[in-house]
Amino acid sequence: MFSRTATVKSTSACCDNLSRLKQELHTADAVVIGAGSGLSISAGFTYIGERFEKYFGDFIQKYGFRDMYSGGFYPFDTLEEHWAYWSRYIYINRYMDAPKPVYDNLLKLVQDKDYFILTTNVDHCFQKAGFDKHRLFYTQGDYGLWQCSKPCRQKTYDNETTVKKMLAEQKNMKIPSGLVPRCPVCGAPMSMNLRTDSTFVEDEGWRKAARRYEDFLRLHRGLHILFLELGVGGNTPAIIKYPFWRMTYQNHKAIYACLNLSEAYRPNEIQKQAICIGGDIGNILCELRP
Repeated sequence: MFSRTATVKSTSACCDNLSRLKQELHTADAVVIGAGSGLSISAGFTYIGERFEKYFGDFIQKYGFRDMYSGGFYPFDTLEEHWAYWSRYIYINRYMDAPKPVYDNLLKLVQDKDYFILTTNVDHCFQKAGFDKHRLFYTQGDYGLWQCSKPCRQKTYDNETTVKKMLAEQKNMKIPSGLVPRCPVCGAPMSMNLRTDSTFVEDEGWRKAARRYEDFLRLHRGLHILFLELGVGGNTPAIIKYPFWRMTYQNHKAIYACLNLSEAYRPNEIQKQAICIGGDIGNILCELRP
């Protein structure tokens, strides 16, 4: 249905787009934010390079991992080693604060607006920055939650206390066997509450958030809505990008804005309703401040 067009890279076009986006943020009846991994990367949650080497040097040396993400899928021989890796992964990406105040700056831009957030990110940065948790829908899970690996029921479990124990007590790239998490109902090993396959648990909190998002869209249908897409790539376009394009196309009052380091584009069908700005999202948000 849609054919895409990249953003124009000229300085004048960028300035015009910034001015236009400022105006839309000011006048929109509601703002729907769609956030992908690029937003957290801009905030400093990088999965390669110095940050990866700092926390996973021993795993890199042993296994030759090139990035944090791929290491999370490695078939370790024991659960003790698996959770040694994952406890570090969870701690630095869920319980540590983002190095840069990108989320804080975003909140300042929309805190006085009627907003809702749809995100594929699982690092909890929105809530840590102070966004209203009742205006958030984490579609792909949460690093702070475990679930039964079977799963035997649609329930999730907070992992903060155990993760911090794993981090403190691990030695030689393994946690103590007594800390290996198991389902309190059936005894099966726990797994991350991340949407990687058909076993993903959509618990009651997930379902309530989904209903709140649907209600928000229904209540604002036909109004002047700004669909603000931040750092969404091509891995899961059906969750944020394509629906934002479709809803903009169906509502002549709506505006679609795409902020992305290198993939700021829109389809020709919504050209007059689109604002595309390429560059670091954190820097762009600073430019948008009043």
